[in-house]
Amino acid sequence: MFFWYQIFVTLIVLLSPIIIIFRIYKNKEHKVRYKEKFSIPSKQRAEGNLIWFHGASVGEILSIIPLIENYEKDKSINQILITSSTLSSSKVLKKFKFKKTIHQFYPIDHFFFTAKFLNYWRPSVAIFIESEIWPCMFGKLKSRKIPLVLLNARITKKTFTRWIKIKNFSQEIFNKITIAYPQNIETKIFLKKLNTKKIKNIGNLKFAENDDVKNNTINNKLKFQFKTKKIWVASSTHPSEEIFCAKTHIELKKKIKNIVTIIIPRHIHRANEIISELENFNLKVVTHNSNKKNLKDIDVYLVDTFGETKKFHKIGCSVFLGGSIIKRGGQNPLEAARYGARILHGPNIDNFKDVYKKLSHLKVSKKINTPKELASMIIFKRNKNIGSKIKKIGGKILKETISDLDKLINNEFEKT
Repeated sequence: MFFWYQIFVTLIVLLSPIIIIFRIYKNKEHKVRYKEKFSIPSKQRAEGNLIWFHGASVGEILSIIPLIENYEKDKSINQILITSSTLSSSKVLKKFKFKKTIHQFYPIDHFFFTAKFLNYWRPSVAIFIESEIWPCMFGKLKSRKIPLVLLNARITKKTFTRWIKIKNFSQEIFNKITIAYPQNIETKIFLKKLNTKKIKNIGNLKFAENDDVKNNTINNKLKFQFKTKKIWVASSTHPSEEIFCAKTHIELKKKIKNIVTIIIPRHIHRANEIISELENFNLKVVTHNSNKKNLKDIDVYLVDTFGETKKFHKIGCSVFLGGSIIKRGGQNPLEAARYGARILHGPNIDNFKDVYKKLSHLKVSKKINTPKELASMIIFKRNKNIGSKIKKIGGKILKETISDLDKLINNEFEKT
């Protein structure tokens, strides 16, 4: 099975020039740094101990920022390498002024590129986040006796069904994981069935996400403008969900004349498409990127920039999480909940069932099915007490995670 997997990846490599050009045209690939995906580094490897974190995109990278901040202070670690696969995640990481942490794009999972990558970076420990399972890289790490951690592991029922169809191949891959830390009970069960040797349940690391006050605060002029309005936030929206939110806005406007809906789409390249859809409802739209100072008579404030979601979660007393009206499985609600917002979501939240169960128990989240129902659930007062409870849960998870990882990392450093 591994042979055929590498044949498939080789075909992708042969087609990669066309794929890369297309992705650059669509602003999904860096014009120069795409070379990193072929294990041509753009940064120098520092002398000494290096630990490596890998996450697919923005959400995974943001979830490990508290860990990175901790290891930035660790004098035994000389360099921290973070890899990811998306352009958006590299842009978000730039906002954090780390001293010894660098970012590179993750290499293609081909035996040539993975070997070249490991030869250059020589990590003491490899820490993969959530659902990042790469057969070739896992094999290379195992053969070089580099510990492999699957941190905040997440395997959905849908993903597990796919893996179990190729059971022998899957079990061979998952057996190479040194230790896995599942973010929920369902994942723990699936990891066992997939032959993961060591599993430890600490909790969902996303409860402990970073809050950089300097980078996560909107400017005073914009804040003053919003204070004169009644606002609510629709976050991580997907196609058709902006229309759902437009209908909600129209419902709210029947009773609240100075209502403003802040929409933060999951993919900002859709901004022009979203504007056209909203204007079809005769709604006046202003984009964040336009830097317009006068927000008089606007209906929708569209956030069309990377990495600014938290700024708006901080000021929204009610936050609707997208990916839940369509069958996407929902988006992470913890960031907004941490600031004491009421969380509103559709029926499709399979990706965060355990999190929503906790939030429902704390009486933070509400399920809605229609725009009218969403409009009726929106409130304009924050629950700071709930935010404190979530931060306390996150602090405990973070402390235990660091303690466990330290043992593994220090053990590897002693060998060198």
